[in-house]
Parts: sequence; C-alpha cells; structure tokens
Amino acid sequence: MKNSIKQQVLYRKYRPSLFNEVLGQEHVVSVLENTIKNGSEAHAYLFSGSRGIGKTSVARIFARALGTSENDLYEIDGASNRGVEEARGLREAVRVLPFESKYKVYIIDEVHMLTKDAFNTLLKTLEEPPAHVLFILATTELHKVLDTVVSRCQTFTFKKPTDEIVKKMLTDVARKEGYELEKGASGLIAVLAEGSYRDAHGYLQKALSYVTNKKITEEDVERITGAPKTTLIFGFAKALLERNAEDGIAICHQSESANIEPKVLLKLTLRLLRMVMLSRLSPELKRYYELELTKEELAQIAELQKTKITGLFSDIISELLKAYDEMTTSSVPELLLELAIIKVAGK
Repeated sequence: MKNSIKQQVLYRKYRPSLFNEVLGQEHVVSVLENTIKNGSEAHAYLFSGSRGIGKTSVARIFARALGTSENDLYEIDGASNRGVEEARGLREAVRVLPFESKYKVYIIDEVHMLTKDAFNTLLKTLEEPPAHVLFILATTELHKVLDTVVSRCQTFTFKKPTDEIVKKMLTDVARKEGYELEKGASGLIAVLAEGSYRDAHGYLQKALSYVTNKKITEEDVERITGAPKTTLIFGFAKALLERNAEDGIAICHQSESANIEPKVLLKLTLRLLRMVMLSRLSPELKRYYELELTKEELAQIAELQKTKITGLFSDIISELLKAYDEMTTSSVPELLLELAIIKVAGK
C-alpha cells in the first residue's frame, strides 16, 4: 500500500498542467490551442488511445484553458457510473448553468464502459447539448464506443510516446528528485512501461525507494521489476537466431523458474533483435544506438551480428511478434512462446 501511494504521488507530482508540458501529443495540443485562439470550440470531444499517455491530463488542461473553474469541472468514471440511471442524472445536471465559467465541462473517462442504454441516453444529450456545456470523452477502446456517439464528437487519437521520449522524461524526473538514472535503467523502464507515462513513473518510484545511493542502474531496475537479466536476453536471442530450439526452450524454463513473465522475456528479446536487424541494414542507425545504449548492449548487438542466420531474419521476428500479440489473451503464454521457438527452429 505504501509503495502504491508513493507511485501515485510521483505520477501526480509530474503530471502536466500546461499545454507546453505535454509530451508526444503535439498533433493534439496544436489543434486544441488553435481552437481556443479562434473561439471555435465544439460541444463534444473524444480522446482515444492507450492507458497512461495523457488523455485525462490534456482534457483537464483544455478545460482550464477555456476558463473553466474547478467548480464547473466534473470528472466521471465511466466504469463505475455506467448505467442508464447515471446517464439520466447527467442529462438533468447539464441543464443547470455554470457557477462562474463560460462552460461546464464534463470529462467522462473510460466512456466505452457505459451500457448500451446509457450510451443512447448520452447520445440524446450530445445531439442537443446546452450552449454552456462541453463534453470530453476519453477511452482506451474506441471500437467499443457507439458510432453514433463518435460521429457527434471531434475525435483525437493520442499516440504512444516513443521510448526516447519516455527515457528523457524519466531522466528529467530522476534528476529533479536528486537521482542519476543510467541509460540502461531508463531504457529498460521505457520498454517495460510500453508507452505509458503512468507505468514509467511507477517503475521509477520503485527504483527511487529501492536504491540506497543516488544512482539507479539497470541491475537495480531488473531487481525491482523482475525483468530478466541482459545475459538471459542475449542467450535467448542467440538461440533464436541460430534456430536452436533446445537452448531456446531451456532459457524459457530458466526464465519461468525465476518468475519472469514470458511476455516480458519476449518483449525485451524483440527489442534486442530489432536493433540487430536495423544495425545490419543501416550504419546510421548503428551510430544512433551507440549514443543511446550501454556498452554491454552494444557488445551484445555486435556479437549477434556475427551469427550465421539461415532463412530470413524478418521471418524470425514476425513469428515472435505473432506470439507476443496472442499472449495478451492466452491463458497459457508459456506454451505460445515454446511453439514460437519450435516454429522458428523449423521443427
């Protein structure tokens, strides 16, 4: 519980409060800023994108930039207020004039969780909204939102930030907290966070709580996250490139014994194989990696580049990507990984 509270504190502490503090969403920010400048606000907006990338933060910033006070800003969790009765209550509430602002702004998070009847009730409100009301809907699953609702909103798709953006954010936050974050540590957290600023802050908070000095290493992050060691990733990548099913499955079992999730093992291996593939194709990318990666990672890439590969490199990565995607919904992810190894090996 204590760690959870600390993670929330760190994420909230560095949550953007102005448009110029928002990272990686310039295509959204620029349009919203021009909307305010031109006075051309729509009555409803729909923000879609994966979790933890700033949808709700941008919604709050937009509301404040419109001059909406805290008394006229309402945040509703669609997951816990998903029924038709709540939607009817909202329809009644929007008729009341704002206390002190031009607009009453309603931010409905996880809007895809609303029931069909609740959506239909909300639709009626969106079709004929009072002039003093502005809706901002947010969702991680746009395909679950009724098309009729989507068509009545200005829709913005939020992008997952690149690993480079997340690494820079982590380095800056660590420095502000009085810590030094090694390149390998920031890189590993960025990969594990999968584009979520919230998760990245959470991993960093754990690292800050774990270390006894002011320096956070890649080994520290491996320990607190349960991520596999770089030597294990290297061995697994080598076995795959050599199409050695026996060694590959042995490493899977070793990883499983260490309580490492198959998806994490595969994700980090894919990251390494991608760098090997691109370094082979372009010397420019190789020079870029030299600036971004640790000496150990560069040595691993150089060693793997020497591996004699039978068949297409891209076929190996394609097979692994297929297994990675299927792991999300599988009850036996270990089996998917083992099958991928066997297919790569041509057994």
